Parts: sequence; structure tokens; C-alpha cells
Amino acid sequence: MANGKVLLGVLAGIAAGATLGVLFAPDKGSETRKKILRKRDAATQDLKDRFDEWSEMGSEKIESLKEDARNLVDKGKSKTEELKRDLKTS
Repeated sequence: MANGKVLLGVLAGIAAGATLGVLFAPDKGSETRKKILRKRDAATQDLKDRFDEWSEMGSEKIESLKEDARNLVDKGKSKTEELKRDLKTS
């Protein structure tokens, strides 16, 4: 939920900045449009980079959880075998 709010805030900031840039631009319209496109491309790349970073962190967390689950299953199997041996010897 917090990530969604951050993303929404970033997008709102980009939109506000672009609007103010157009309103106060001393350049010709074609130059202003080029600047807006460059800023949009930079913002898009930044968002892609952040998404990739969050995605990587999520993937690492999932792998860690999988490893923890495997270890837990192995411990359970080991304990089950131990209990079976104890029942056979008693």
C-alpha cells in the first residue's frame, strides 16, 4: 500500500512539474515539448529502475522464504524418521 502511495506521489509531482514548466517556459513551443519529452523519458526510466529494484527485492525475499520452507520440511522429515526409529526400537 505504501509503495502505491509513493508511486502516486511521484506521478503527481511529475505532472505538476510538467504543467508548471509549460506555463513558465521562455522557450518556443517546440523546444518546450522536447524538454517535456526528455523529462518524461527520464522520469519513466527512473520509475522502471525503481520497479526493477522492488521486483528484485521481492524475488530475493521469495527465494529466502522458499529456502526457509525447504529447511522446515527437511527438519520435519528428519524428526518423523527419528520418531519412526524410536517407535521401532521401543
